[in-house]
Amino acid sequence: MPRRPVSLFRRIERALETIANASTPLETIRQTAQFLVESFSDDLGITGGRIYARDDFGNYELVGTFGTVTRAPLGLRIPTDYHPFERLYDEGCVSMSLSDTGLDASLESEIGTRDHFAAIMVADRRYALSFDVAPASSAQEDLIAILNIVRLAINQKLREERMYEILEEARRIQESILPSRIPKYEGFDMAARTIPAEVVGGDFYDFITLTDMTVNVVIADATGHGLPAALQVRDVYTGLRMGLSREFKITRTLERLNSIIHRSRLATKFVSLFLAELQVGGGVVYCNAGHPPGLLVRKTGTIEELSTGGMILGPMPDSRYCFDLFHMAPGDFFVLYTDGITEAHHPGNDEEFSVARLEKLVGGLGDMPASKIIGTIFDAVSSFSENRPLEDDQTVVVVRRTGDTRGGT
Repeated sequence: MPRRPVSLFRRIERALETIANASTPLETIRQTAQFLVESFSDDLGITGGRIYARDDFGNYELVGTFGTVTRAPLGLRIPTDYHPFERLYDEGCVSMSLSDTGLDASLESEIGTRDHFAAIMVADRRYALSFDVAPASSAQEDLIAILNIVRLAINQKLREERMYEILEEARRIQESILPSRIPKYEGFDMAARTIPAEVVGGDFYDFITLTDMTVNVVIADATGHGLPAALQVRDVYTGLRMGLSREFKITRTLERLNSIIHRSRLATKFVSLFLAELQVGGGVVYCNAGHPPGLLVRKTGTIEELSTGGMILGPMPDSRYCFDLFHMAPGDFFVLYTDGITEAHHPGNDEEFSVARLEKLVGGLGDMPASKIIGTIFDAVSSFSENRPLEDDQTVVVVRRTGDTRGGT
């Protein structure tokens, strides 16, 4: 058995790594095939070939060529049960001669196939590449081995591109459900920021205005991060928007949302959530469903933890929730956050940023505007973790009472 040229394999692998990003799978395949002809025709005997794309009617359509081909009736359709395609379905890569059983001589003549050809299927069998091979080529074993490398490399590249497209679409969806701007609410200064650990994340915040007298502030954290958590966030957004109304108390809203999340088929279906209803006079009703306690910072610097509510959403279908209330005087503010803030680690000793450190920080922020408070928190956490990549999504919401314009509580 002839020894395969290892250097040739390595050269192929390096070449595939340098193929430019194409805008479509077909362009990726075309670029790869053309590159093989231009760079390895002497080694492999490839002179050119054809690209077939599967249509919706059980055929493979000839959609492109590469290298030098004698004929190319673009648009020609060949049934998927044609013998070479059947073999490709089973084997992924084949080498055949026109004298092989099962080939239609008149069809191959119309296509312009040479005496010998090799073919691969890629992209979940959506495309087939047929390579014309020079009659003098004696590297058939090397050709099949290298075409298999090419097949696997193309499949991997296309899968990565498809996953990137999915994540980009998820990112756009997630951006669309976050508020494009913070609403102006009389007597309050509000701000929020979220940073996902990956392209998309499981943290969520919202400001939902029901009447000119009340606005709901929410922060939530789906377990985990990445795409599954982002999909769960979509359910939270939809459930809250449908559930919040003047007729239901916030506890009833969370009970209904808990039932929705419990029925979810997603792998991650546990969500912590903090929901607060602000009233113009400074009154606040809130419910904490298994979320890190909100921090109510009085103008004097004293801090109260806001933890009343119930268990995390999702595990139990019949969970019940209770609410609590407090009043904000001008100068008071509260901070809502996800555990990506308090559980950020110091790389030197693995110590967490912690709730205690966060309380100490916000207790000394005085009359700072809401957006400045958020910036200070993120800067402190980033400095504490020495700017290393996030381990979890990080979100902060701050609401400050600025004063009364309508009077009353």
